[in-house]
Amino acid sequence: MEILYSDKNIALCVKPVGLDSQQALPNALKETLGGECFPVHRLDQNVGGVMVFARTKQAAAVLSKAIQDGAMEKQYVALVHGTPPERGDWEDLLWKDSAKNKVYVVKRMRRGVKPARLEFTRLTKGEESLVRVRLHTGRTHQIRVQFASRGFPLVGDHKYGARDDAPAPYLYSCCLTFPYQGQTRKFESLPSWGNESYGTTI
Repeated sequence: MEILYSDKNIALCVKPVGLDSQQALPNALKETLGGECFPVHRLDQNVGGVMVFARTKQAAAVLSKAIQDGAMEKQYVALVHGTPPERGDWEDLLWKDSAKNKVYVVKRMRRGVKPARLEFTRLTKGEESLVRVRLHTGRTHQIRVQFASRGFPLVGDHKYGARDDAPAPYLYSCCLTFPYQGQTRKFESLPSWGNESYGTTI
């Protein structure tokens, strides 16, 4: 597990694919850094990338407020089947079937439905295309569902329609930007398959 930054208040790391972000990863950070580590956001177990953890309850409150206020910007890279538009700003209504742990795009607002928005830039095109995504809302499986609903399922995302042999969705949390101690801090990491996105902003 790669540690990108740590001090007495926060720790930034690269979450490995397959590690649970709410229990296993904080425990691993505790063993590495010592002290407490509190999760303030999550990544699916089969998704890797940059995460921030609080090392005090006070820092957890500050980070949680930044997320709630929209002051923490999250960007991802994903490899999708097909060629989506060069750029996009997509808004949908999402409903989660908790029994199946699956999310659906729906037409109208009702109980349990939440609005979802993302922006993206396509970096490569072909039978498989690399995209860089900025999340404006953090809904369960949001990137996976919004791309799959338009005919561009993520490579390896068999839950949402991909028909390939990849073992896990090609989705990676590549960049976190948030205010910290009076400055805007930015932390980045990319997977081996996402190198084309260096220098790309949304």
